[in-house]
Amino acid sequence: MGDHVHVRLSQGLSVSNDGELIEHSRCRCGATFTKIFDADGGEPERPSRS
Repeated sequence: MGDHVHVRLSQGLSVSNDGELIEHSRCRCGATFTKIFDADGGEPERPSRS
């Protein structure tokens, strides 16, 4: 039998009380994942002009 590779399917984004961006995802096998991005790490991104 082959090895299973998790494919992370996005389930949405949220913001914590501390201002962190939280990414929620899951695999078809039922595994869930949460990734937290710290917003205090730098300057806000500015959209580029086209």
